[in-house]
Amino acid sequence: MVKARKIVLVRHFKGEPRPEDFRIEEEDLPPLKDGQILTEAVYFSVDPFQRILGSGEKYGQKVGDTMIGAQVARIVESRAAGFPVGRHVVAYWGWRDRTVADVGPEVPPPDVMSPPMLVPDLGDLPLSLSLGVLGMPGISAYFPLLEVCQPKAGEVVVVSGAAGAVGSIVGQIALIKGCTVIGFAGSESKVKWLKDDLGFHHVFNYKTTDVSTALKQAAPDGVDVYFDNVAGDMSTKVMSHMRYRGRITVIGGISQYNEIESQKLVTLPFTFLANQLRIEGCSYSRWHDRWDEGISPLTQWVREGKLKYRETVTDGFVNTPKAFIGMLRGENFGKAVVKL
Repeated sequence: MVKARKIVLVRHFKGEPRPEDFRIEEEDLPPLKDGQILTEAVYFSVDPFQRILGSGEKYGQKVGDTMIGAQVARIVESRAAGFPVGRHVVAYWGWRDRTVADVGPEVPPPDVMSPPMLVPDLGDLPLSLSLGVLGMPGISAYFPLLEVCQPKAGEVVVVSGAAGAVGSIVGQIALIKGCTVIGFAGSESKVKWLKDDLGFHHVFNYKTTDVSTALKQAAPDGVDVYFDNVAGDMSTKVMSHMRYRGRITVIGGISQYNEIESQKLVTLPFTFLANQLRIEGCSYSRWHDRWDEGISPLTQWVREGKLKYRETVTDGFVNTPKAFIGMLRGENFGKAVVKL
């Protein structure tokens, strides 16, 4: 009998998640049936959306459930056509080190998450990139920026959470498209990385620099595109500096995820009416059926050196909650993953 370890939710998050909100359990896995595979996880992903899902049953996560999340795993046994032993898959099986799962085109996808997908041959690139720049964060950057915001060469693009998994990709794609890129991050080391290594034109530490003052300095004529990863007061200030017919994409709200009280509706600045701004919320799941269309150019840009990446890797299955809590605190550069 094959055993699996899993990290389960002991209680719903109240404020910042804590190590005692999780527990490691073991379970016996059933033998394979036709159409199923047995996998062993190689990397876990820790992402901001997990904070929301762990807040209560209305968000889909019950006490006692395996903590939801993406992983990249190696197939060690297969009774499913098209999923051979030795290949790797990306799937939302949560924080568990072994999994028996149904796969294949006949398996309906979840409401929000992607169905299990084979990882393409990445050559000499790290396998973990299938959870980062060549995975969900890459898709979350590529399509919302290019199709929703539609930046044009010469326009000004502002990115909040710019040193995170999505924000760091967004800024670089905007650079590739010939835009002036302004980033906001939460430490001087992140500011230095974004400016010196990734080539952002202007980067500010929002903890030590007033957002409005920074934008008056870096974008005196206004902002054309705002890619919002954080929400909150920062976003209200950025929106007040938008130009006529500016476009805003909201992909996350990490500044609000640990708030215990329900979020209050913030009055939008008058510039929304005066400048006829457009705001749209986006989830990567909208582009499930166009995954390869996004990953292909992202892979090419990585290989050409136009798109750089950085990972914050935590070692060890038992350290997954620690990595998750650290990511929510903003301790990561780029994508945060756990190596099993």
